[in-house]
Order: sequence, then C-alpha cells, then structure tokens
Amino acid sequence: MRDPNIAAALFLWTFQRRDDSLLWTIQRNEDVVDYREGKSGAMDTKRSDVLQGTLDLMILKTLHALGPLHGFGIARRIEQVSRDVLQLNEGTVYTSLLRLQQQGWIAAEWGTSENNRKAKFYSITKRGQKQLELETKNWERISGVIGRVLRLEGERES
Repeated sequence: MRDPNIAAALFLWTFQRRDDSLLWTIQRNEDVVDYREGKSGAMDTKRSDVLQGTLDLMILKTLHALGPLHGFGIARRIEQVSRDVLQLNEGTVYTSLLRLQQQGWIAAEWGTSENNRKAKFYSITKRGQKQLELETKNWERISGVIGRVLRLEGERES
C-alpha cells in the first residue's frame, strides 16, 4: 500500500477533444473524475462540479478555519464562500467526510445542532492538519502550472 502522503501528491491531467465536446480528466490517487463540456460548447458558469480531491481539500480547510461543524453546515459554508458558484450534493459531501474520517484526517462526534437535532460534528485532526498543508502546497503548485499554460500566447517555434 502506498504512503497516503505520497499518493496524495500524484496528479495526472489529460485533455482530449471528442465529437465536439471537451473531455477533461483528472486522475488523483487512482480515482478518475471526468469533466465534460456540453456538445454546444457552452458551460453553465453558475454551477461547477467539484472534483473529489478538491472537495476534500475544501472540507479540511473549512474545518481548520471554523472548527467542528456538521456535514450540512460544511456544505453550506463552502457554497457561501464560493458565492454559490459551487452547488454541493449532500451525498457527495458525506462520501468525502467518510473518506476523510477513514484516512484519520477528521474525527466525528455526535452532538446537538443549532435547531436542537442530533447531528454528527466533524473536526480536523493533527494528521488532517498536516495533510491540509501538503494538499494546499500541491494545489498551489498545480494551479500555478495550469495558470502558466493558460497564459501561453503565440510562442510557436519558427
């Protein structure tokens, strides 16, 4: 089994053109997520799909910044910070929370929510804080590379 700190750093980005649609694949930790642009070529800019590793990173950061929260509160906070550009499916959030808990990056404890209901509250662990630091550095590195590629203009060889 791979060291999770090393496995988390592995990314494979591929771009392919198929039948007038753009297929954008990001492979991380042996998980593959596809982003498909519609046949019309237009994307819905008001809503964005969140990639699995990116959602994990945002959840870790939210818990680090705000302290213990229940799953619904985490999802709403991420949507709020994104100014509703991101619309999170609660099932996806809970899948991510389970995965993070299995990795030992977050812990869960039952408590009472603001509306007096029983809810599971999640908090980041010390191991999760280390992972957050690593994932943040990786994200900054990869997004920097993508930014440089997107800024390329007319640099063809003569």
